[in-house]
Amino acid sequence: MTFPILSSILLCPVIGLILVLFMPPKQENAIRVISLLSAAASLVLSLWLCFHFNSSNPAFQFVEHVEWVKSYGINYAMGVDGLNISMILLTAIVIFCGVLVSWTVTYRVKDFFANLLFLVAGVFGVFMTTNLFFFFLFYEIAVIPMYLLIVVWGSTDKEYAAMKLTLYLLLGSALMFAGFLYMYSLPGGHTFDLVALKQNVLFTPEQQNILFLGLFLGFGVLAACFPFHVWSPAGHVAAPTAASMLHAGVLMKLGAYGILRVAVFLLPEGARHWADLIAVLALCNIVYGAFVATQQKDLKYIIGYSSVSHMGIVLLGIATMTPTGFNGAIFQMFSHGIMTALFFACVGPIYDQCHTRMLGDLGGLAKKAPIISTFFIIAGLCGLGLPGMGSFVAELLVTIAAVSAYPLIGVISIIALLITAYYVLSAVQKVFYGPLSPAGEHLHDIGAFQFVPRAVLVGCLLFFGIFPGIFIEWISVYTKTLLGG
Repeated sequence: MTFPILSSILLCPVIGLILVLFMPPKQENAIRVISLLSAAASLVLSLWLCFHFNSSNPAFQFVEHVEWVKSYGINYAMGVDGLNISMILLTAIVIFCGVLVSWTVTYRVKDFFANLLFLVAGVFGVFMTTNLFFFFLFYEIAVIPMYLLIVVWGSTDKEYAAMKLTLYLLLGSALMFAGFLYMYSLPGGHTFDLVALKQNVLFTPEQQNILFLGLFLGFGVLAACFPFHVWSPAGHVAAPTAASMLHAGVLMKLGAYGILRVAVFLLPEGARHWADLIAVLALCNIVYGAFVATQQKDLKYIIGYSSVSHMGIVLLGIATMTPTGFNGAIFQMFSHGIMTALFFACVGPIYDQCHTRMLGDLGGLAKKAPIISTFFIIAGLCGLGLPGMGSFVAELLVTIAAVSAYPLIGVISIIALLITAYYVLSAVQKVFYGPLSPAGEHLHDIGAFQFVPRAVLVGCLLFFGIFPGIFIEWISVYTKTLLGG
């Protein structure tokens, strides 16, 4: 029997969670160390997985299958392919950096790290499983801890934001699960196994069209697809730093991942039927998110609406229904996840010390915190698509595919990038340059320990921006076969 690498990655946060739960609340440093070790172990194993992944094979690799409720087709099934290999790595990177960034949390430390590890276990499960029942189960596990993280450790209308986020995501999961049950009930179905459904169920064109629309709406809520995006910026603003990193960096990707993993994979003709609608909604995301970001005065709201805009690029790549567009969408999911995690990792210490995120109250912070300023500016440059950053390659691929498939939408999306450059550079100028504001008088820069997680995120952006071929090699063989059915 081969080493169960996927289950081992999943068990890292689970074991960390169990150990944390058995620790006395006063042993705060031990709780932090346990959380860090479990996150580091998942990162090391994820890197091992990437090094041993065969990019020339489009099928699932490192497969694990354990029968659970055989009569209903509910089995513990894991596998990795060109679609989820990068998402597993993204999750491992963000949780590792999130734990380090959260080292300064002092309120209910045990509960905080327990919820953080519980959430990431659910996310790993969603990205790994090939059984739709467990997909839904892990998805629910990922949503509930986010509610607690926001409502207990959050700020700025945290109760409202937490409830709004949870209700929207549960609405999306209800639509998603209804689609799963309908597919289960079809002739040849009676299983939740993705591969078996693909092989055994013959969907009629009408079934494909109806099912795809339902699944797209369900997953689209989590992907912050217009007009279901309203939960996302509020959640960004209210969440504590590590939760914001996971929210924007990973949770929003679950929706786009679900569209590709389930809806497009099982229902390719339905995907083609609704591609025009997806393209229009994606353009709404891109343009609306960018314009609203220009009007925000809160630094986190700017990043929140920026995320809505950037997720539109992901959806536009999916709408092209081409391997190039899919490659760009997956690349954008990864690079945007790293970029937004870096953004929030920089905003956290500013808010903690200045007690404000309002642009009008900040200014000249580069004088007091040049390291934080540098990291934030790097994230901003990635956001506006600077060559050499991961997002540049992702946006280039999506743009190439979009201009070919939807010339007008493709051109408008390119113009929208100018708006992105405006609000990013404007925020940088107002927050970090000019006269030093009174709120920034007592700001201290981060030390060597807190330098590490932010440097890791920057290193990822630069590495995959300079060597994008490594990433594209992981995903390209799979995306070429995605619409084969």
